[in-house]
Amino acid sequence: MGNISFINILLPDKLAAATVVAMTSATRNQGKGGGVDYTDRQYWSGLIKMSLSKFFILAELQRRPMHGYEIARQVELSTKGCCAPTAGALYPVLREFEEGGYVTALIEHTGGRQRKVYTITDKGQRAFAVAVEAWREVGAYLDGQG
Repeated sequence: MGNISFINILLPDKLAAATVVAMTSATRNQGKGGGVDYTDRQYWSGLIKMSLSKFFILAELQRRPMHGYEIARQVELSTKGCCAPTAGALYPVLREFEEGGYVTALIEHTGGRQRKVYTITDKGQRAFAVAVEAWREVGAYLDGQG
């Protein structure tokens, strides 16, 4: 099966993620009509995991301020490897969160190196609370209670 590439987009006034999916030729339906093969488990698994990465980044920042590598590591640990954001996916999200006022970043000097330490803001906490409610709605629906 082919690889899936994702570009996450954060809408300006809401914590709402839309995922634009670019599929490689291996994940495209080679039959009549072409397009995405929606029977491909990798398609759905990748789509769900990447869509949730912003949720899990905010969840980890609820615990304490962290630098980017630590956030990625904690997301991977807390999700038991289900969601493991790469630097290429993590830092654009953190930049969007910072520009939107969901997190603040302070430069820390450690061992002759600089790194940003991210802290969730009140706005980020409110966004996470909204995300949790949305998660619960989806969970209730999937459990047949919605």
